[in-house]
Amino acid sequence: MANRTATILGTVFLLVGILGFVIPNLGGAHFSVAHNLVHIISGAVALWLGLKGSPQAAKTFCIVFGAVYLLLGVAGFVAGADASPSTGIPHGNDTKMLKVIPGQLELGTMDHIIHVLMGGIFLIGGFATRTVGARRTA
Repeated sequence: MANRTATILGTVFLLVGILGFVIPNLGGAHFSVAHNLVHIISGAVALWLGLKGSPQAAKTFCIVFGAVYLLLGVAGFVAGADASPSTGIPHGNDTKMLKVIPGQLELGTMDHIIHVLMGGIFLIGGFATRTVGARRTA
């Protein structure tokens, strides 16, 4: 399951990273060059692990990456403030804008929602994967 999750979501991350250069406000998100590069790099790693990695490696990636993305989304909701993006993306004010790197990597409410959802999907894929060494004893 983790290999399939990493393959599918890795492909999605790659496509979103590329599309973000063409449509910087795709789906209401705040895509900048830095944000797109993060998606392309993480998508490439996920796709590689999904296609070539062992089930254990894909499982570990899904759990770690899922936890990071879930926490990033939650942090955005907790620490985000009422602000406008300074990346030139025409969205107006966002009540939960998190400026990780001001002017370069800024995350709004839609980004936080997407990060929580993607984090959850990666975690489900990771935890639903049984590896050879995982045996239950009664």
